[in-house]
Amino acid sequence: MRHLLSLTGLDSGDILDLVSLAAKIKNNAKKYDDTLKNKTMLMIFEKPSLRTRVSFEVAMTQMGGHAIYLDAKDSPLGEKETIADTAKVSSRYCDIIMARLYKQENMEELAKNSSVPVINGLTDEFHPCQILSDLLTIKEKKGKLKGLKLAFVGDGNNNITHELLLGCSTVGIDISVGCPESLMPQKWIADIAVKKAKISGSKIKITQNAKDAVKDADIVYADSWMSYHIPKEEKEKRIKLLNPFQVNKDLIKNAKKDAIFMNCLPAMRGMEQTADVIDGHQSVVFDQAENRLHMQKAIILKLLKEEK
Repeated sequence: MRHLLSLTGLDSGDILDLVSLAAKIKNNAKKYDDTLKNKTMLMIFEKPSLRTRVSFEVAMTQMGGHAIYLDAKDSPLGEKETIADTAKVSSRYCDIIMARLYKQENMEELAKNSSVPVINGLTDEFHPCQILSDLLTIKEKKGKLKGLKLAFVGDGNNNITHELLLGCSTVGIDISVGCPESLMPQKWIADIAVKKAKISGSKIKITQNAKDAVKDADIVYADSWMSYHIPKEEKEKRIKLLNPFQVNKDLIKNAKKDAIFMNCLPAMRGMEQTADVIDGHQSVVFDQAENRLHMQKAIILKLLKEEK
């Protein structure tokens, strides 16, 4: 890997190597204390963040490096200065760049003009770091990846659904997406996932029936109904549209008895899931959040070719 912009170009070996490295780092973090001494990461943010910013900054610090936070509104990015020029200049200063942007095409423009690795910390279409972390969590909780079934219910046209389709199909996890017809995953991304599924032997199903999606699932996954790019005035309309896809105690009963519940956070109790689900015994959402740190370390080391 030169950059990590999405999971579209990663194969099963790439993903499993990152999951294995992240687990190794998690179990022996001290071994990596000085791995990134004198290395600097530039972190560019157009979108708000808790987990992405903190996990990347802590990851660099714990491995002996340094991270610089740059709020896009305080920079000339894309306005007074082109994205290409930003990439070329930043590459002269820093060893690696992580960006959290709205448009995927801007992320790709950044990477195209950067002489150092670029990590996609989230765009409207993709969120690779989150799903790689989620696969680490699933492996920890279930002991395997291949042969499981993951059910995502909610907004199918978002970055989490897209990357879950790509990640699960690559490593052999069956994935079922339950969503309204008007919020289906983007077809070109689903088509890539179908091709990946043929290689791994996994199955993909997209349905408008939440119970059908969740039936016999090992993992039930929900995400925010109000992603950062969704206008606030659409909130009531989206609640009405997505309410049949809320993960509550009745819906999750359709999954396997030992199913785990996941949400990448932030989460709103009473919206995409009820409090009794996210705060219940099946929930692993805070283990998910912790694993962002370990996976970010693995991604950084892999891109900088510093893994041990």
